[in-house]
Amino acid sequence: MALTDDIIYQRLATVFQDVFDDDALTPHAAMSAKDVPEWDSMSHIRLVVAVEEEFAIKLSTAELAKLENVGQMVVLIRAKAA
Repeated sequence: MALTDDIIYQRLATVFQDVFDDDALTPHAAMSAKDVPEWDSMSHIRLVVAVEEEFAIKLSTAELAKLENVGQMVVLIRAKAA
């Protein structure tokens, strides 16, 4: 079954809520680190590891450096998981 954006966002919501310990947090396309007060360098690393585990993918430093928001992360996850 192909990953749709809706499925990716649903799974990301669980990851974000776990990493940032906030059950109300719902990632959306325009969301970035500046939108989440708890999103610092350490939580960023935890987020990347959790995303890689959730989707069984590996993200390179170069790929991560290009990401500006969650929407771009979703596009990258979809491409990597295909």
